[in-house]
Formats: sequence, structure tokens, C-alpha cells
Amino acid sequence: MLSAINNFKGRKFDYTPMNQFEEQYARYPTEVVEQVRHQLERLVPIHSVKDLTLTVRAVERELAMIKVRGKGENRVEATRLADAFRAKVIDATTESFIFELTGAPRKIDDFVELMRPLGLVEVSRTGVAAISRGPEPI
Repeated sequence: MLSAINNFKGRKFDYTPMNQFEEQYARYPTEVVEQVRHQLERLVPIHSVKDLTLTVRAVERELAMIKVRGKGENRVEATRLADAFRAKVIDATTESFIFELTGAPRKIDDFVELMRPLGLVEVSRTGVAAISRGPEPI
């Protein structure tokens, strides 16, 4: 991924983090998107690049790890919200939690916003991964 990012920055391409790419995708002409696709296809170990935004039959998910610091009622509320969002506690201390959450980017955005007043420390996101639906490969 770092190789791809550096490739685009070197060409003065307006790099957008993957979790924001879909929102800003429409502002690029088709030729620019095709050029990016071709450049990505030349990188190793990327095997192929397909634009799944052109097909409505795709499943998209993102993984995030969210660190929240808190004690007392904030700690209890953070765990309640995590349960509601089906977030998994992957690390816990007496002063903090790290939650793992998988889902649509909007779901993760909503969870992060709810954690801000409860003691959000940091967030690490993978970006969106997608696969086409049905029995056929991409």
C-alpha cells in the first residue's frame, strides 16, 4: 500500500485515503481512474484491480481497531455501545479498551463518533475491502 501511495504522490495525484475514496471518486474523470488502475496493476504483489463501484452486486467491509480510555460510567457506556455495534473487545486494561469492529464504513464512522465523548484515543482502519456477490470470481 505504501508503494502505491508514494507512486501517486510522486505524480502529484491527489491521494485520498481508501476509506474516503468512494466519497470523492466522482470528481475524477474516467481517464484518471483508468490511469490509476493501470499503475496499480503494475505494482507487485497486486494481482488485479477491478472497479466494483460499477457493479451493484458487491459486498464491502472494513476493519477498524478503536482505542477508548475511560473509567466509571464512561467505561460502562463504551462497553454497552460496543455490544450494540457487535464490536469485540480485543484488549482491555483497567483504564482502556481496544475494540475490533467490522462492517460498512458508515457503521464504523458512527461508532467512532459515539466513542469521542467517552474517551476516544485513536483509530486504526484498514480501508474498504470488497468482493463481488454470486458464484463468479471478480
